[in-house]
Amino acid sequence: MLPSLPDGYRAIVFGASGGIGGAVVSALEKDPRCAGVTGLSRGDGFDLEDEASIAAAAGRLDGREFELLFDATGALVIDGRGPEKALRALDPAVMARQFAVNAIGPALILKHFVPLLPRGRRALFATLSARVGSIGDNHLGGWISYRAAKAALNQIVRTAAVEVARTRPDAVLAALHPGTVATRLSDPFAGSRDRLTPDASAAALLAVLDGLAAERSGCFLAYDGRPIEW
Repeated sequence: MLPSLPDGYRAIVFGASGGIGGAVVSALEKDPRCAGVTGLSRGDGFDLEDEASIAAAAGRLDGREFELLFDATGALVIDGRGPEKALRALDPAVMARQFAVNAIGPALILKHFVPLLPRGRRALFATLSARVGSIGDNHLGGWISYRAAKAALNQIVRTAAVEVARTRPDAVLAALHPGTVATRLSDPFAGSRDRLTPDASAAALLAVLDGLAAERSGCFLAYDGRPIEW
């Protein structure tokens, strides 16, 4: 599953109760080389919008090392409000929630969980970004809050990778686009488009992450391994 990691590696999956997060947990649990998977979600009291809950979750795991951190959190519809179709629909409160969930939350995961990554050997961190977060590849407009939050997430990963490399040069951080996946998140927007199953997306994302060299830390890639324009 992840041959680049040492035998007996340990993993944490954030958003483990979601479609992709659950599929990542399932894939890792089937890997005989994985010594254990810790899943965190709202059901465990893990709240992306509450830093204290994030810090407490990290504190409960303090003293252990994890070679894989996989952040499968994120939301497209929040409080029943979907993406805006035009500037006139912008609502500052909705935009703030998009940033809280899709950018600030993952940043806080990095803040509190990077210390659990080992030093001196390979470690991996991935977070679910989105192709629509690409600034250069935006030709349709709309979805301003969600796009901007994911673009911010990409910058967070890029910047964190620079810092993490100073103490953990063998670590790889990546923002990954999972494809259009058959989950609750994409259900209202999928139309007639083909969608990946969560299991197929999870397997592809783990394979892409496993193949990244440390020199590529901070990259933005699709589930098929292709780079996405910033």
